[in-house]
Amino acid sequence: MRLFVGVKSLQLVSRVLLQSCSSPAAGWGGTGPCDVLRRVHSSPRPPSVLKHLTAKIKATGPIPVAEYMREVLTNPVTGYYVKKDMLGPDADFITSPEISQIFGELVGVWIISEWMAAGRPRSLQLVELGPGKGSLAGDILRVCSQLRSVLGETLVSLHLVEVSPALSVVQAQNLTGTCNRKADAEDDPVYRRGRTGAGLPVSWYRRLEDVPADFSVFVAHEFFDALPVHKFQRTDKGWREVMVDVDPDKPDALRFVVSPSPTLASSILVQADERRDHVEVCAEGGVIVQQLARRITQDSGAALIADYGHDGTKMDTFRGFKEHQLHDVLSSPGSADLTADVDFSYLRRMAGGSVTCLGPVSQRTFLKNMGIDARMQVLLRNCTDPSTRRQLISSYNMLTDPAKMGHRFHFFSLLHPSRLSRPSRPAGLKLERKRSPAPLPVAGFSELSFS
Repeated sequence: MRLFVGVKSLQLVSRVLLQSCSSPAAGWGGTGPCDVLRRVHSSPRPPSVLKHLTAKIKATGPIPVAEYMREVLTNPVTGYYVKKDMLGPDADFITSPEISQIFGELVGVWIISEWMAAGRPRSLQLVELGPGKGSLAGDILRVCSQLRSVLGETLVSLHLVEVSPALSVVQAQNLTGTCNRKADAEDDPVYRRGRTGAGLPVSWYRRLEDVPADFSVFVAHEFFDALPVHKFQRTDKGWREVMVDVDPDKPDALRFVVSPSPTLASSILVQADERRDHVEVCAEGGVIVQQLARRITQDSGAALIADYGHDGTKMDTFRGFKEHQLHDVLSSPGSADLTADVDFSYLRRMAGGSVTCLGPVSQRTFLKNMGIDARMQVLLRNCTDPSTRRQLISSYNMLTDPAKMGHRFHFFSLLHPSRLSRPSRPAGLKLERKRSPAPLPVAGFSELSFS
């Protein structure tokens, strides 16, 4: 249907969708002619986010799934990410950096290898989107410290894009201890600053566009899967958007309905050649990946995206997690994490031709290409404690086993186009006879040999 939607267009779409899709329209209402997909009972005493959503829907009509996700996860008062500590063994889910430090170490090696392939720039900005508790950033910084002789006099700095004030406090404590402070002004784009024990500067931002322009390697680990998605259903009358409505039979419960007529989102975001019957599109993710592509094109650098996802093959992946168990997405909104698998084919399309995209490859493939087996052998050889050895083996299996995270989790990268191009040969009769050196392989996405 469309060839390409630019950043400004997608941002405009996002704003307009929230206005047009939630406004009253003929045929909408508690008992209107909407096709009901399913009904979900809520708890007897609904949390405040449910009351807020119910009042909003009754006033303006059913809302897109993307708006529902945004309200549930990032509402400044009741949002799940704003008010809840959701990470760790005792919380709702646990991420790879919490499972094993090897994961973060190998990501750190990937970052430095791309810095080296770019010609060792004088500065290196490590930028993480949605840094959780700061575990991954901490592991990456430890690798930078261990490879200080490789980095030399390079100016290394850490930049964290985090919308949750509560998580920023946890990150600051884990990364800087007490060496951090909040900004004096509320509108300061850097709302918190600090320094690590090694003296590296750390800055916190609410928006990616506020991160300074410079050579940067961006990392987004389990970030894109939490961004709001629009859901679309193929019908006899064409594509229709899936919306969230109040159940007319149970005022304190929500249900999915299908829009009786096309919405702006269903008219713009679904590809003309789409063959699936149900599609999830993350317009916000498209905007962010275009921002990353523009930054890489202008300032060089790279981006590594690691997430649950697929390459344009899956359909209905929208789900909730609570206490490490699947949770109904419409039940007790605000009490559980909401997520949808990342469509890497969509990210590739939105990145456009200004950057080179690699992947997705499975986490098992990426980590093995990065040398996780060799790293494990070293750790096990130096470990004599039986319980620690069991923990190392268990975490290795969790990360690489195809039945666990090995095949469900994927890696995807954006690189400057010059990264994989052959260097031009200098003029000269003798030099022209020599072969131009091949570009360095991209760690993780190519099988490397160790000698």
